[in-house]
Order: sequence, then structure tokens, then C-alpha cells
Amino acid sequence: MTTDRTRRPGPSVRTRVVEHAGPDPVSREDRLITEEPLEIRVRAAGVEPRRAWVTMRTPGHDFELAAGWLVNEGLATQDGLVQVAYCTDADLTPEQEFNVVTVTLAGGAELPHRHVAASAGSSACGVCGKDSVSEALATRPAARWSGDRPAADVVRRLPDALRERQKLFARTGGVHAAGLADADGTLLVVREDVGRHNAVDKVVGARVLAGEPPASACLVLSGRVGFELVQKAAASGIGSIVAVGAPTSLAAALAREAGIDLWGFTSGRRTVSYS
Repeated sequence: MTTDRTRRPGPSVRTRVVEHAGPDPVSREDRLITEEPLEIRVRAAGVEPRRAWVTMRTPGHDFELAAGWLVNEGLATQDGLVQVAYCTDADLTPEQEFNVVTVTLAGGAELPHRHVAASAGSSACGVCGKDSVSEALATRPAARWSGDRPAADVVRRLPDALRERQKLFARTGGVHAAGLADADGTLLVVREDVGRHNAVDKVVGARVLAGEPPASACLVLSGRVGFELVQKAAASGIGSIVAVGAPTSLAAALAREAGIDLWGFTSGRRTVSYS
């Protein structure tokens, strides 16, 4: 079927607002970050595609999001990804055409119980579809990072370096960012999304689809650190996490268990180590 790609939603949309900052209100144009659902389907050998996850996300880098999510959930390996494509089912409406991604895996793949049902997640939470907290904590860690990790002076520079590449945030103020960096503070890839966990999946997926290992010295986050983000870092073999905000107690405990250096409240002036 022929698809009109002009219908594809962009990462932000125009809107009219009235700003009250002085004696007289001012009408002006503004931009809002786009939030739309993405359904991830998985196809394995001899098996029809099955829904694995639905999440609210910012359109863009959808294939990276799907690939990164599957790898971070332990449902696929980098070598096991055969194809990532938008679904072309005839029964999809024009609005749905770019909101459904099908990932084809090599060999047979059995979805764990928690992904067989119509699991769904919001843009605020990465573990809404988990059956229990204990299952959510059951990480599938890759080999622990054995390379160099950023020192404190490098860590303090990373949020500013990330901020310089947050183009959507500059336009909307309503989006999270994640980046992968080496031990010297060089950012390898940066992605933005309305969901912080989606941003992490996108940066991992970007590396996976580029044929590069998702493991890196550092994951940089524009906000706080919840345990689900540490879980994703552990699954990808990341050595450290640098966040602008605070970690939760469970995030700090999981980072210690996984051997991940954890830094919070990071700015050019200071950073706090929780390792």
C-alpha cells in the first residue's frame, strides 16, 4: 500500500498562547512537544507479529526506540534484530501508520508473560507493564563495564554538554534528554523524548542499529534517576550514570549492586557521588 509520509507527525507542534507577564497579556505563537502512542510489535520465525509494548513517546527515532527497548528488556540481542519497520497492516488508520513499529527477530522468540498481554506504559513511567516490583528488579545485566569511567571534573561538564544538544527542549521546554558519553566526556549520541525512559531506549537503540555496542562509559540524564533507568543501564553494560537531578533510594541501591558509578545533582559547580 502507498503511504503518504506527509502525515507523519513531527516532534513538536505549533499552538497559540496568551502570556501574562506584565500589565497587558500578550498573544503569541508557542510550541508544544508532541506526545503520541507507539505500539511495538515483535515478529519471530513462524509467528505472527504480537504486541509487546505501547508507550507514549515523542515521534522521531522510532526504530531506535523499539530496538533499544527490546535490548534493554532482554527480549532481543543486537545480533538478533533482523528488521525494524513501520507496520503496513491494511486496517491501520492514517493516524496509526507511523505509530506502530514491527521488529523482526532472528529465530524463535517467546515473549515473557508480562509482555504477552496488552502492556502499556505512560510517558512518565518505564515499568507500568511489570507484574511485580521483584520482576522489575530482575535485571538482565550485560558484562560489567571494564573500561575507564569519567572523573568528577569530567562529570561536572556533562550536563552542559548535553544541554547544548537539546534542540527540542530549547523550543518547547517539555522534553527529557539522554546521552551516551565516553570517559573523556565526548558525547557519542543524544536523544530527546517526552519520556525519560524512552530517551534512554533511543540512545541505546541508536548504537544498536548503527552496529555499535550499547555499552559505554557513561549515561547522561537531564532529570532524576529512578531504578528503571539504572536497570536499563545495567542491561546495556554502561559504567556510570550522571544526572542533573536526584536518584531514588532504589536507584542508588541497584547502581551499587550492578557496579555502576552514580552521580546526582550534577552541574558545572558540583556533583554528588552515590557509589
